[in-house]
Amino acid sequence: MGGNSKLLIAMIVFSVAIGRGQWVGAQIHHVVGGDRGWDPSSDIPFWASTRIFSVGDKIWFTYSAAQENIVELKSKEEYEACDVSNPIKMYTNGLDNVPLEEEGIRYFASGKPESCKNGLRLHVEVQPQAKHHHISAVVTSEGSAGATADAPASPSASTRISGLSYLLFVGILLCHLINQGL
Repeated sequence: MGGNSKLLIAMIVFSVAIGRGQWVGAQIHHVVGGDRGWDPSSDIPFWASTRIFSVGDKIWFTYSAAQENIVELKSKEEYEACDVSNPIKMYTNGLDNVPLEEEGIRYFASGKPESCKNGLRLHVEVQPQAKHHHISAVVTSEGSAGATADAPASPSASTRISGLSYLLFVGILLCHLINQGL
């Protein structure tokens, strides 16, 4: 069997294993504020109340870096008072990815106290890792999902989109098969 045939068989086996849910990923990517991102019109507190955040998930902040920055605060008191004077971390890139690596509560707010007081703040309660199988997903807002993955073990308002990387892989595989005349 030639090298191309072995590669093709390996790609097919890998594709089938992913497609049948044999490959387990425990990551949900939450885009904070949904389609509008980190913006006062997003109603961040309401958006967060409709989500379940688990260990292994990631939250993504999207905003205009020229107009905004985000800080992570260490206490509920700082969060509630919008005291952003002593953050434990600052996010300034305009597209920031924050891994949720352990259980507990995390507090994020606009670096501008007035924006924080107007609702640009996020309280995230990170739950233990879910005990179910699913492919990595991206969560924006309700209605933006094109497909869904396995349902969580406990109810969740988070929409799951099956892995886009899987679709890309299958697309490349199909192109290869067509080019090989198979």
